[in-house]
Formats: sequence, structure tokens, C-alpha cells
Amino acid sequence: MGTDAQLKYTRNIGIMAHIDAGKTTTSERILYYTGLTHKMGEVHEGTATMDWMDKYKINLIDTPGHVDFTVEVERSLRVLDGAIATFCAVGGVEPQSETVWRQADKYEVPRIAYVNKMDRVGCNYLDVVRQIREVLGANPCPIQLPIGAEETFKGVVDLITMQALYWHDETLGAEYETAEVPADMLEEAQEYRDKMLEQLAEFDDEFMTKYFDDPESITVAEIKSALRTATLNRNMVPVLCGSSFKNKGVQTLLDAVCAYLPSPEDAGEVSGTAVNDPDKVISRKPLFEEPLCALVFKIATDPYVGRLVFFRVYSGQFNAGTQVYNVRTGQKERVSRLFQMHSNRQNPMEVIGCGDIGAGVGFKDVHTGDTLCSSRETAIALEAMDFPEPVIGIAVEPKTQNDLDRMAVGLAKLAEEDPTFQVESNEETGQTIIRGMGELHLDIILDRLRREFKVECNQGRPQVTYKEAISQAATVREVFKKQTGGHGKFADIECRVEPIDVDFDGSLQFVNEVKGGDIPKEFIPSIEKGFKSAMRSGVLAGFPLQSLKVTILDGSYHPVDSDQLSFELCAMQAYRSACRKARPVLLEPMMSLEVVTPEENMGDVIADLNKRRAQVEGMESARSGARIVKASTPLAEMFGYVTALRNITSGRATSTMSFSHYAPVATPIAIKVLSECLGHVELLQ
Repeated sequence: MGTDAQLKYTRNIGIMAHIDAGKTTTSERILYYTGLTHKMGEVHEGTATMDWMDKYKINLIDTPGHVDFTVEVERSLRVLDGAIATFCAVGGVEPQSETVWRQADKYEVPRIAYVNKMDRVGCNYLDVVRQIREVLGANPCPIQLPIGAEETFKGVVDLITMQALYWHDETLGAEYETAEVPADMLEEAQEYRDKMLEQLAEFDDEFMTKYFDDPESITVAEIKSALRTATLNRNMVPVLCGSSFKNKGVQTLLDAVCAYLPSPEDAGEVSGTAVNDPDKVISRKPLFEEPLCALVFKIATDPYVGRLVFFRVYSGQFNAGTQVYNVRTGQKERVSRLFQMHSNRQNPMEVIGCGDIGAGVGFKDVHTGDTLCSSRETAIALEAMDFPEPVIGIAVEPKTQNDLDRMAVGLAKLAEEDPTFQVESNEETGQTIIRGMGELHLDIILDRLRREFKVECNQGRPQVTYKEAISQAATVREVFKKQTGGHGKFADIECRVEPIDVDFDGSLQFVNEVKGGDIPKEFIPSIEKGFKSAMRSGVLAGFPLQSLKVTILDGSYHPVDSDQLSFELCAMQAYRSACRKARPVLLEPMMSLEVVTPEENMGDVIADLNKRRAQVEGMESARSGARIVKASTPLAEMFGYVTALRNITSGRATSTMSFSHYAPVATPIAIKVLSECLGHVELLQ
């Protein structure tokens, strides 16, 4: 693919779904029917291909379904242009599908909806459409109706062409035939076709005129054109249905991907800041003649080629064997080889062009979220990816001492792949601590360590990652003096510390109010650096300080003995003195919890949550007599919750939990935590 004209036939899409909606099966079937699809991850590839696919190129970017891997979904959404939101026809809009939908809203990703599992007992297509409207606040537009349901599901009515489509079981669904709409469905199909035309008329004046004057004259091409525009503008979500497992509906889903989801051309230009002038915003169009601009969105370890760096090219082209400029490091890197992932194979490539997705080998220092450009002169920095801090940690050690080095190598590689997974060594105890976003996240890390690096580990009890904050303002004057033979050290600072302003977005809000050169300008950055590094350790128990506002009010210096290091060390001392006076508090991670439980277990579930210090924030009715309980709960009380919930409800309830925010810990519990950590709690008294 090497011309701008072919860009309109490229689709960079992801399949987003709740964990049991059938995303993997749908991905597998897409590969089976196309043979051209690229998938980041392992799925089995079939041999059947569809003729029209020769023209189109679909890059399928994997998005995990579990809430602990929200970050994976985030970075996938960042580089794709459109998405297929997959829903289970029985489960409907489940908690995790709601989370992923909100993330797609954040990145303004156009999407189509696919209601899967129409062959399952209890499926209800139109009820899922209603939930998409009511729960997600979207504007769903059914463009198909199912023919039959559960074991009698055998095809769909296409409301655009007003034809029935039936799949052949003997060809594994690779072929289907068209027929007239069944007589008993004609009235319903006409009703939903009218609703579709009416929805489209809302967003297209020309279409509206035609709809009111002569609806019969509206052509299939006009409907598709209006539907495409409404989808790209995110005014509407076309809804299709099928059963991926039974090979029904995936081909029409692929047709819809090509017809309604955006190409890189439709997605348009990207903007970033000029490296030489951070106040200047520069745009890059998806054109081959523009300078190279690519975003690294994933790093993976491959058993055959080693470290694979995945990237999306937004402009220009990436050539194998050339040097690229990494905006974060300010260094040039040589890319030895380029690949495109074809199912679970790597296809070597000489060039990855704009609008496309590829992987490179040979990078020395590249992280997820880095921008790669052709040179410093043409470099722009795309908006970096934000990754949440880990909230849970466990101590790990290899079962045999011989595996110590192998464990260290494996954990380092896994941490490189996943920005929300961190590894650290506790210098006092010599333990290795791994941190992540939840129990499942760390379980999967340890499972990968066992499978990919052949290291068995013993693990300690999960530990919550606490933070600290201050709750009031305090002013101190700190003088740092050291006299050793020759030049001494001297710095003098008066500062005020307090909680950050409500509208400030960051951890350290630093304000300089020193007048008349009492502290020379060249020492001010050192004071800021001192506070920033001191915040890594709070005054209560050494947990990091979440945020701090520091105002430098006054100070003095010595013309000979003062230097940058003196002011940095003075700032670190001032931090400790001031924070001790500013009523420090302990903060704990709070989680958003959703429990779907049968009505009869509701009382027991809520009683158990109350014991766990949870705040129940709402209750809703779900399908088939179930209730949804939404709560905010401290992570410290939630270890082993999945097992406890299973016992309370005889295995009938499910739960999803994701990190929400940090909140102050009640004093009696803070005293308990601090006495466990330190054996003393004098600052809380």
C-alpha cells in the first residue's frame, strides 16, 4: 500500500466488549472470512476469503475485555479510527461494556454495534438496542432485524435493501443467500425501516426533504451515504446482529465496517506541539509526502524476533533500515526490520505507510506513548498517553534461588510491555515487590512469568498502595548550613505548603513569590526539584505524597557558600518540617464496584458490602429479575471478594471493580495501618 488514493480502503478498527460478549470468536471469524486481516494476538486463521476484501485492508487491534486491563483498551482506542462494540444478546449492556463505551466517547471514536449470541436461550435483540439508548445514552439505529431467535435463529432482514439473508451451515457461513423478507416479518421490517429513515433525516437536510416528499424514491446508495455520514459524525450507531459462533452475521458486519467506519482519510489530521517551540501547535495530514509522524502504542516480547514495538503511522512513511527521531529521548534510533502482523505471523515489510499499523525491531530505548519522527527539525510531540498508578502490590520470590536472574529478566520485560505494571526492590527487606491494577492483573502477570519465562514464584499477601496528603496550610522558615573546610553550604527559604488548588491538574503546584532577588533566579528550579523529589516519601509512613502546593515567600543566600545543591537540600528539609505542621493524612485507593445479583441475595450482598466500609451509591433493575448494586469501596477491604460473593450468592452473582480515586482513611483505620507499617503513629494523634 503506497499511495494516498488507497488510504480510503484502509480500516484501523478494534472490537470492544464485555468479557463474555464473544469478542475472541468474532475476531477469529473475521480472520477466517478475510485471510487479509491483521490481528495483534493469536487467533487461528482460516482460508476462505471474500472477493470485495481484495480491495480493503483491515487492521484489527486487540482490546481486552477485563476491567483490570482498561489501560490496554485506552491505548488501543488511541490509535484506531473506528470500533465494533460487541454486546451479548442475553447479557446486554454489561458493566464493562459501559466502561469501554465511555473510553471510546473520550477518544471520539465512531462505532457500529454488533449484538452477538442470537442463538442463545434468552436472547433479545431489541432489548439490547433499548439498553444501548438508555444505559449508554447513545443513538442506536438497527439496520438489521433477526429472523428467528435462540435455536431458530437463521438469518437477518437487511432494512436498507429490504432483503432477507440466510447463511449456509455447510460452508461454515462463508456463503449466504438473499431472499424476500418473510411475510410474517414484513410489517415489523417496514416499521423499523421507517424509523431508520426518520433517524437519518434528523441529521441530513437533503435526506429529510426527500423523506417527507417522496420516501419511496430514496435509493440504497443514498441511505448508505447518509448512514456513513451520521456514523462518522458520531450522531448514530448502526446496529447489526448475528451469532459469531454459528458463523452467522460476521460477513455483513465486515460489510458495515467497510461501509460506515472511517478510513485514516476520514479520521483526518493529528496535532502535536513543535519540539523546537512547545507553544506552537502543528498538524500532520495523512499523506505520504508529509514528514513521518508515528505513535508507539504497544511493546511486546516475541519468541522469534525479540522486542516488537507496535506503532501507528499518522503521516509520511516508515522505512526499514532507516533512523527515526524519538521525541521523548531526543535521540535517533535505527529500525532494523519492519513487520505487519498477519494473524499470528509476522510479514516482513520494507515500508509501513501513513494510516497503517506496523511493528519494528531494533529499537534501544522506546516506551509506550513515544512519538517517532523523521528528524528533530520536522518533529512534533503527539499528546502522551496517561497511565494510572498501580494500586496493589505483592512480594514475590522464585521457588528456587537458581531462578532469581530469570525472574528479574522476565519481570523487567513484562513491565516494559505494560505501563501499569511496576517492579521495585525493597532495599530494607531485599524483597521484590510487583504492583498492578488489581488481583487479576497480577495473577495474569505471574501466570505469564510461569508460561513464558519458566519461573515459578511464591507470593506474599496483597498490599494496598497507600498515599499521603496534607489537609491544611503551614508556613516554615528553613535554613540549611554546613561548614566544612573551605567553602561551606548555605541556603535559607521561607515557604508555605497547602493542598493544591481545585482546578490544578498535577502533583506539585509550585509558586514563586520571592521579591527583589532575595533568592537569585538560578536557584529557584533547584528548590522546585527538591520539593518534587521529597514528595516521593511522605512524613507519616514514607508513602508518596499525592499532591502539594508550595509557595516560596522569602529567603536569603550567601554570595560564596550558596549553590544549587544547597537550595535543593534546604527545600527537602523545609518539606519535612512544613508537612509535619500541615496535618498529614493517609489516603487509600477507592474502587468503583458493580455487583449483578439475583433479587433474593440483595440483602446479603449489601450487608457484606457494609462490613467492607463500602458506600452504596445506587441500585438498578437488570434483566430477568437481577439487580445491579453500584458502590464505592476501599481496595483494602476487597481482597478475595470474588470468592466471598460466590459463597454469599451460591455462585449466581458477578462483580466488576475498577480504580476510582484516592480518599482519606478514617483515623482509627489509619492508626491501625500506620502502626502495622511503623509501630508508631505520633503525627496522627
